[in-house]
Amino acid sequence: MSVVIDTHTHAISTDKERYPLAPVGGHQSEWSAKRPVSFEELIASMDAAGIDRAVVVQASTVYGNDNSYVVEAVRSHADRFAGVFSIDVLASDALTQMQRWLDAGLSGLRLFTTGSTMPGQAGWLDDERSYPVWEYAQRNKVSICLQMTAQGIPALLNMLEKFPDIRVLLDHLARPDLAEGPPYAAAAPLFSLASHRGVFLKLTNRTLVEAARGASTPEAFFPRVLDAFGADRIAWGSNFPAAEGALPQLLAEARTGLSMLPAAAQEAIFGGTARAIYPPLAV
Repeated sequence: MSVVIDTHTHAISTDKERYPLAPVGGHQSEWSAKRPVSFEELIASMDAAGIDRAVVVQASTVYGNDNSYVVEAVRSHADRFAGVFSIDVLASDALTQMQRWLDAGLSGLRLFTTGSTMPGQAGWLDDERSYPVWEYAQRNKVSICLQMTAQGIPALLNMLEKFPDIRVLLDHLARPDLAEGPPYAAAAPLFSLASHRGVFLKLTNRTLVEAARGASTPEAFFPRVLDAFGADRIAWGSNFPAAEGALPQLLAEARTGLSMLPAAAQEAIFGGTARAIYPPLAV
């Protein structure tokens, strides 16, 4: 049976003294306050869902740039987890912080430019102060996942021009507007990225909901994405527990939502692509 890898999970500790709250923007996300899941509980949920491995992504709306709990998760379960950290890429010590978390065993960087506590699209994605971090990531093949909206795509294109060998992963496909349905003119910025071979897509519960909104249907949208990007550049992520529902349910909904795709493509999306983005998962 094929290995199943979840590229987008979060873990929240019950120990607020050891892991104090420091949410980006100053406000903790509602989901993390209402339905926190520790990494031990995440493992149990993965087992219940039949998920072999997962990427624990820094919960920016809980811990900001203190990635200590992600480190603890990866160190405790290196056979199940890879970890993604966040830093302030505009800070003068950004490279030092980046090296700190890589040395601690984490595998990728996340840039948080929008979210439930920070609506809109931050304007710093292509700020020249972040160039050293992008240059380091490109040279050392460190993947960058981007929490962003489609409004940030012009800034991303600027960065792709400067760093053509970078590998980026768009959380929630950069949240395209699909409600008008085919030919998906409003999602043209997303499809404009298909020619950049270093751009990968993280397909989540948000994507599944959006693909069924308005005149759009999963049967119309997902084959279009597959044709443009290829299965080797698309990876599934549950967004658990930010997404409501149990992990087995989220996986089942994703499998149903992508059931029209060829079996080989589904195999890549639910496991194979993740190994290319985060090499520790291939071990």
